[in-house]
Amino acid sequence: MIIGETYGHGGDIYKNKIRLDFSVNTNPLGTPPEVRRAVEAAASQLSAYPDPRCGELREALSAALGVDREDILCGNGAAELIFQFVFALRPKRALLPVPSFSEYEAALEAAGCQPDFYPLRRENGFLLTEEILEHITPDTELLMLCSPNNPTGKCVPRELLQKILDRCRETGTWLFLDECFLELSDPGSAVSLIPVLYADDRVLVLRAFTKLYGMAGVRLGYAVCRQQDAAEAMCRLVQPWNVSSLAQAAGTAALDCTEFVEKSRAVISREKAYLLRELRKLGISVLPGEANYLLLSGVPGLYEQLLARGILIRSCENFRGLGAGDCRIAVRTHAENAALIAALREIYHA
Repeated sequence: MIIGETYGHGGDIYKNKIRLDFSVNTNPLGTPPEVRRAVEAAASQLSAYPDPRCGELREALSAALGVDREDILCGNGAAELIFQFVFALRPKRALLPVPSFSEYEAALEAAGCQPDFYPLRRENGFLLTEEILEHITPDTELLMLCSPNNPTGKCVPRELLQKILDRCRETGTWLFLDECFLELSDPGSAVSLIPVLYADDRVLVLRAFTKLYGMAGVRLGYAVCRQQDAAEAMCRLVQPWNVSSLAQAAGTAALDCTEFVEKSRAVISREKAYLLRELRKLGISVLPGEANYLLLSGVPGLYEQLLARGILIRSCENFRGLGAGDCRIAVRTHAENAALIAALREIYHA
C-alpha cells in the first residue's frame, strides 16, 4: 500500500499547494508557546531513550483527570491506541454507528472483524438516539462511539451516554468512546465518561493532545481504561519506546496551559457563530453541531473549487453514509474564516 495514494484524511498539505487549511480540526491558535519551549528543551537530550513507561506524563495526566496512573495508557497518537485496543480485544461482533471516523472500521477489519453498521439518519441531523440501545445485545462484543462525532460534530446527549454505559454493563459489551474533540466542544456539551467509570468497567475512553494543543506533528494520545487485563493486553502489543521523549515533554507541558485552553474555546465559540451565519447567508446547508468543525451538505464540487483557490477543506464522500455533496470545515481564526467566506462568495456569485 502506498500511503500517498490512499490517504483518506484531512491535512494533506504535502500533496496540495495551499494557503489555508480547513481540512484538519486542530486548535486555530496553534501550539502553546510553553509546549514549543518544552520540545526545544527536550531536544537537548535526543541521545537518550524515552521513558518507556511515560512516568512523568502519566503522573500529570493522573492529577489532571483524577484517575489512577495505572489506568492511563499513552500512545503514538490516538490512531495507534485505536488499533492497539482493537487488536487486544479482537472482537468477532462489533457495532459501529456511521458516519464516523474511518480508523475504527479500518482497525476492526485489520483485526478480522467485519462490523455491524448502525446508520445515523441525515433527516434527524445524524444524532445518536435511544434506538441504539436495542442494538446492544449480549452478542455485541464492542460498541465504538465518538463524541463529538467526526465528521458530524454531534455529541452523545448526557442522558443517553449514561444509558449506553448502563446497557453495556448489562450485556458485557465493551464500550470504546472517543473523546478527542470533547475539550474543544461547546460549553455544556462536554460530557466525559471518565469521572463515572467503575473499576473493571469494560470501557476505554480515548483522548489526544493533537486537537486541543495543536500537536498533530508530535503524535501523542492517551486512553483511560480501568479494566487492567485489557490494559495489560494492550501494553503487550505495543513496540518499546513508542512515545518519544519530545512528545512526553510536550504533553506534560501542555497540561499546565489552562489559560490557553480557555482562550481557544472562546475563539472557537465566537468564530463558529460567524461561520454559521455567513454560510447560511450564502444558502449553504450547515449541520449545527457542538464540535470545532462544521459539516456542509449539498455542495458538489466545492472541494475542487476551493482547492483551485489554495484553500483545503475535507471532502467527506469517503465517509460511510455520506456522499459527494458533503464536506467538513474546521473553525479557524477570524482572518482565515473571513478569507474562506470571501472565496465562497466568489464561487456562489460567479
